Amino acid sequence: MRTVAAALTAAALLLTACTSDGSEPSPAGPTTTSAATTPVDEPVEDRVYPEVGDPGVDVLSYHLDLDWDPASQTLTGSETVRLRATARAPHIQLDLGDPLEVVDVEVAGMRVRFDHVGKDLVIHQPVAADRRYLVHIDYAGTPEAVPAPTERTDIANVGWTVSPSGQVWTMQEPFGAYTWYAVNDQPSDKATYSFRISAPAPAVGVANGELVSRRERDGTTITAWELTSPASSYLVTIAIGEFTMTEDESASGLPMSYWTPADQPELIERMREAPAAVDWLEERLGPFPFDSLGYLVVDSTSGMETQTMITLGDTKYATSPEVLVHEAAHQWYGDLVTPRDWRDVWMNEGMAMYLQGVWTAEHRGPELDELMAEWATYDASLRGDSGPPAAFDPEDFGAANVYYIPAVMWHELREQIGDEEFWRLVREWPEANAFGNAGYDDITAWWSEQTGEDLSAFFDEWLLSEQSPSAEG
Repeated sequence: MRTVAAALTAAALLLTACTSDGSEPSPAGPTTTSAATTPVDEPVEDRVYPEVGDPGVDVLSYHLDLDWDPASQTLTGSETVRLRATARAPHIQLDLGDPLEVVDVEVAGMRVRFDHVGKDLVIHQPVAADRRYLVHIDYAGTPEAVPAPTERTDIANVGWTVSPSGQVWTMQEPFGAYTWYAVNDQPSDKATYSFRISAPAPAVGVANGELVSRRERDGTTITAWELTSPASSYLVTIAIGEFTMTEDESASGLPMSYWTPADQPELIERMREAPAAVDWLEERLGPFPFDSLGYLVVDSTSGMETQTMITLGDTKYATSPEVLVHEAAHQWYGDLVTPRDWRDVWMNEGMAMYLQGVWTAEHRGPELDELMAEWATYDASLRGDSGPPAAFDPEDFGAANVYYIPAVMWHELREQIGDEEFWRLVREWPEANAFGNAGYDDITAWWSEQTGEDLSAFFDEWLLSEQSPSAEG
């Protein structure tokens, strides 16, 4: 297990030396993308949701100092962003929710002009290609969740959410991180994170990564968290409430923790299935890709695979063994390797759904072939309602088409190439692309290359065609 670095403060960050144009000196050594180095990405404009994110910005790290006042519903943020400009431009643009008022912006310690219209925060700092800049933003306000581009009944809004009980939580797929901090809110831009969260005791702030410190001072609980593995913004989470932390461990020694509402102690017992889910996945996918894994249970009817800290609703289904397997599978498929843009969310959901199906067949029944045959019957209606998995309707994000259709596809491919080859490649894909992003062309070409078969027509038929392929199950 890697040693967690001490939390960086904004003041310490601002001591970084800068050049005369406000940028930082370029690093002397090579830059690579891994959990142990500063992530350098090539962000893209999203083909599905182009209005969110800016490919001119490559954020390297975020430091978020957040203070939540539940009485006034006010979030006060002090944020330091270390970024790389990917091209010459007259300004830096980030996403930040309109209800949050920006008080001050500094670049390299010098105040700069800015405009904040709608969700667009435009910082009037000229930038040069491949130069690095240190941006500090102070803001405050009452965050508001934004409508989710979906017809799902369990996800009406995304982003900062306050439940009737006063609990705060965030789920933000495909976007919504910008409702509570300034961010390049598109999956191709991965960054590391540090958090300092303050809230009135006995509430506690929970976030991704490792819990560095937790203390109470003058009636305020202050927690510090470090996420040293690069993460896309939709995989970042925060929750504030009265949570009980319970520690556990998988068979391989992976440290695990459960953060459950203090008034629902029975939920801890449901989470005791989590180590077995990780053990089962490690047998098929290899060692768990991160240093620890947490499960955060919030007052929601849904759940998602936030990186190293899975966020689940408190319903029986959302905390069921099947869902624990599904969401943990995303740590390999979705978190370790993340889609370059939202067209390819099927890469996450299809494999996680297939693994869920394999687990179900082994533990509950029916037989896997029978289950896949049943799922195959959904194909035509799903394509008709929501489109092909890799060309879905943008207004119907996260529909069942990106789950069931590619799950059946993976089963068909397993039948075609054989168990040994299939499971070898299922395991090797995340290893070969660890901590990075990938797209349709990458994964389909890789499977063709590794199998020695031209699988392009196979993938196109399953993922891009308006018509259902003939699946025998």
